[in-house]
Amino acid sequence: MALAAVISFGALAAQAAPAAKPATSGNPILPGWYADPEAAVFGDTYWIYPTTSKPYAEQRYFDAFSSKDLVHWEKHPSVLKIEAITWAKEALWAPSVVESGGKYYFFFSANDIKNDNEVGGIGVAVADKPEGPYRDLLGKPLIGTFHNGAQPIDQTLFQDDDGTWYMIYGGWKHANIVKLKPDFTGIEPLPDGTLYKEITPAPEYVEGSLMFKRNGRYYYMWSEGGWGEPDYSVAYAIAESPLGPFKRIGKVLQSDPKVATSAGHHSLIRTPDDQWYIVYHRRPLGETSRHHRATAIDRMYFDDQGRILPIQITQEGVPEHRLGGR
Repeated sequence: MALAAVISFGALAAQAAPAAKPATSGNPILPGWYADPEAAVFGDTYWIYPTTSKPYAEQRYFDAFSSKDLVHWEKHPSVLKIEAITWAKEALWAPSVVESGGKYYFFFSANDIKNDNEVGGIGVAVADKPEGPYRDLLGKPLIGTFHNGAQPIDQTLFQDDDGTWYMIYGGWKHANIVKLKPDFTGIEPLPDGTLYKEITPAPEYVEGSLMFKRNGRYYYMWSEGGWGEPDYSVAYAIAESPLGPFKRIGKVLQSDPKVATSAGHHSLIRTPDDQWYIVYHRRPLGETSRHHRATAIDRMYFDDQGRILPIQITQEGVPEHRLGGR
């Protein structure tokens, strides 16, 4: 009798106990100082390729991180080193990584050039695996000069439904779009015959371009403010064509005095079940060095009209989410 009562009580207690909360990533999600995170999905694995957030002269390599669930991340050190790029001398940053034809292409900014007489700009490396090692594809910059006032930095790649690859890039408050050759060895004329089309979306534009397509419309996101300042943030626009015109709608990601500051230069993850995540860098509260930037992840949502809702930056991050439901 007593034993039966104990067993019965234990069963009731188990039924009453709250379900365990799913594991969350926490923020920041990567150990150390990393910025400009490029998020990608290759197969059943999430990847993040960030800038190593150090003074320019010390930004000489890229690490990568992989995860099966957005919570547990494995580091892959030095997937691209400056020694593999003959024309680069310092300041590697702003990765953009895509897969095409079974190979992986790693676009990056190098040397922080100030005029056309300096060597540097946007380069591209290639590897057989997402974790590299990556090697220089061209032996020279893909874009190494100024056009329409845009410094050749902060590139992002976008593939349209017809398979066309575009690259959107630019600093110094100007943004260009170019059409890439299918093998990424150069650029091709756009429909109007131009090679470099300016699509600067607003006077507030600074850098950190990103483009995606949803429900037939083209979304353009970018960073505003100073990357070393608390006003760093992300805004967006929508157009009917990747060539614009884009009109600024408003900010969607910015500082929260209770969580972190200087939130910007982001990328996105869209899962097959249509979950959206924003991966970005921010500065922990109390940090004053502009190089002390950390990578974070939070959810991104849309309203019924397709507008991006203001993003709540968190300390908790996001719950575990495996690709394909595995």
